Amino acid sequence: KIGERMSGIEVSGSAVTAGAGALMPKVSSAARDASLTGLEFAQGIPGSVGGAVYMNAGAYGGEMADIVASVTALTPEGTIKTYTGRQCGFGYRRSIFEDNGEVVLSAVMTLSPGNREDIRAAMEDFSARRREKQPLELPSAGSTFKRPKTGYAAAMIDEAGLKGFAVGGAQVSEKHAGFVVNRGGATFDDVIALTEHIKKTVFERTGVMLELEIKVIE
Repeated sequence: KIGERMSGIEVSGSAVTAGAGALMPKVSSAARDASLTGLEFAQGIPGSVGGAVYMNAGAYGGEMADIVASVTALTPEGTIKTYTGRQCGFGYRRSIFEDNGEVVLSAVMTLSPGNREDIRAAMEDFSARRREKQPLELPSAGSTFKRPKTGYAAAMIDEAGLKGFAVGGAQVSEKHAGFVVNRGGATFDDVIALTEHIKKTVFERTGVMLELEIKVIE
C-alpha cells in the first residue's frame, strides 16, 4: 500500500502528475480546479492512482488509458523505469503491471482545457448516478466482476435470481447485483464462496463464465 508520502499532485499546463498514493477523487478535483477536462470519470472512484493505472480504471465512458501519458515504476530489481502510455499495455481493466511485477510510483496524465463549471456539473452528475445506482452505503470492493464479452455481469446475476443471495455476511447487493457487499461480519471465505456460487450459477444458466474484477490475495 502506497500512502500519504507518495500522494503529491502537481498541475503544469495541461498535465497532471500524481504519486501512486494520491486518491483519484483528489486528482480529478485538482484537474477541475485547473479547468482541465478528461478526469471527470474518476471523481467517484474510491482508489489510488497506482491502483487505477494497474487496472486501467474507468467509468462513464472514460478510462486511464485515455489520459495517461507516462508512468514511472519500480522493478523488482530496484530499477526505476518510465513507460509511455502506449507501453503500459492497457486493456479492459488491465495493464502490463499485472504481469511484470513492477510497482507503479507515479503517473502523468494529459488533459484538455475546459470550462470549470461544465467539468463540475459533469462530476456532480456522475456522483449522483453512483449514489442512485450503487450500494455505497455498505462496504464492498467495488464492482465484483468484469464485463463479459456479451451482456452485463449485473444483469446476468440478477436474472439468475441471485440478487440478495448471501453466504455468511457477504451478500449480492439488493441495489446492484454487480456488487458483493458486507452486510456485517463477512469474512474472506464468505466472499470467495459467494463469488464462486455466482460464477457457477451464471455459467450453468448462460454458458458465460464470469471473471472477477476484484483482486484476490491469499
